Amino acid sequence: MLDAFLQAFALLMRVDTYLYICAGLTIGMFVGAMPGLTTILAMSVLLPISFKLEPMLGIPFLIGIYKGGIYGGSIPAILVGIPGTGASIATTFDGPALTRKGEGRKALEMALFSSTIADTLSDIFTLALIGPIAIITLLIGPPEVFAVIIFSLVLIASVSSDSGLKGAIAACIGMGLGFIGTDATTGATRMTFGLEALSGGIPLIPLAIGIFAMPEVLEAVETRTVRFISEHVDLAKAGERLRWREFKASIRSILRSTAIGTGIGMVPGVGQVVAAFIGYSAAKRASKNPENFGKGELDGVAAPEAANNAVNGPTLVPLLTLGIPGDNVTAILLGAFVAHGMRPGPQIFQEQGALMYALILTMVLANVLFFFLGYVLLKPFARAIQFKKAYLIPVIVALAFVGTLSTGANTDVILMVIIGVCAYILRKFKFDLAPLIIAFVLAEPIEYRLSQSMLYAKGAPLSYLFIQRPIASAFLVAALVWIAYLILRPMWQRTKGSAAS
Repeated sequence: MLDAFLQAFALLMRVDTYLYICAGLTIGMFVGAMPGLTTILAMSVLLPISFKLEPMLGIPFLIGIYKGGIYGGSIPAILVGIPGTGASIATTFDGPALTRKGEGRKALEMALFSSTIADTLSDIFTLALIGPIAIITLLIGPPEVFAVIIFSLVLIASVSSDSGLKGAIAACIGMGLGFIGTDATTGATRMTFGLEALSGGIPLIPLAIGIFAMPEVLEAVETRTVRFISEHVDLAKAGERLRWREFKASIRSILRSTAIGTGIGMVPGVGQVVAAFIGYSAAKRASKNPENFGKGELDGVAAPEAANNAVNGPTLVPLLTLGIPGDNVTAILLGAFVAHGMRPGPQIFQEQGALMYALILTMVLANVLFFFLGYVLLKPFARAIQFKKAYLIPVIVALAFVGTLSTGANTDVILMVIIGVCAYILRKFKFDLAPLIIAFVLAEPIEYRLSQSMLYAKGAPLSYLFIQRPIASAFLVAALVWIAYLILRPMWQRTKGSAAS
């Protein structure tokens, strides 16, 4: 592991990697600043670019979009009270109030500083932790990995949506789509409906673009709103810059939120939104003046922005060590890793340790670029939130079609449009599509680990195998207990409600 870590620095000695990171950060900040557009939309539409590049260019480019998008969402959240991304919802509690007080520039700079500090610290933590965890995961077998994936999928499906049932349905749809194609074990085709184009399975690019880009376009056409933001933003009244003493007063909140976000980031399915709310609540409870929160408190910006950005690095821990994506973004990253010939899992640090460490180090170095780039682009992107949709939506549509055509199959465009319309309908019925895409990318690992477990069983019933392996049994039992809790919880709530009345 130490040799791989030292070899990683040699892979970082190239200028083009940092140029692609800067490009990703710029795109991510711009998209994040546009309410209604999402970071995952940008990543899915631009995913084909990553596929055409080598790993040390394509994956840092996507990571840059990810990091820039999370911060970019804070710009409209602070200036006009409309979060650019879900991760910035908690920032709207104090950001607009600071803007109304003439301290909008301070709030924007506080968001930038707290974001980069928290992101850097959590990335360093990830860098230190991921090697030992990878070594531990090498000691467990396919039954344990299978059980962990099942438990993670159940957890993601239940917490990614307000309705556990809708999350489970979305996960089942995604799993079904993932099983379309050729059975890797028997070589037989399944669920292709006689279509030759589906014999190789559904490609990730048309699926990702169909799920994340097309519904955004269709909803933009449906609403017919001219601009992303209707309010006028006057940066001349944004006030003076953040002072050192003001930043120093928020350092404790930033460090606390960094710890919160780092811990949450390692749990699949929880994500930035939850981290931001918990970070904000913790800062308010620890404050000497909690009554100021909601009225324009700099800590009320620093805490949620530090917490949501601290999630970024640790989400790679379950992704790289077990191949389990915790959210939409890491599902896209998993697809990028696989496309570049890297299958995340217990063996990846043995096989490509230097490259893995180099990619994690680019995350740390990206934060340095992010700090300076964010500072320079703060004013332009603050003005960009008044951009007209009529200029941007056609670009998204063009990128969606060009990106899908880049796979080389014309049928993928038809597939992308069909998936996009279906995703749009599911969103109308309030389905969260995160479990769908995650289940899709996990379908192959689940099947592979299950077939390996059957070989381990050597003809004996699989139940005996899992009973003999306590770690696998514990995760499967935990999944069943969680499912039972989700089923019984509404009954308990109705019982308590009727008793109270």
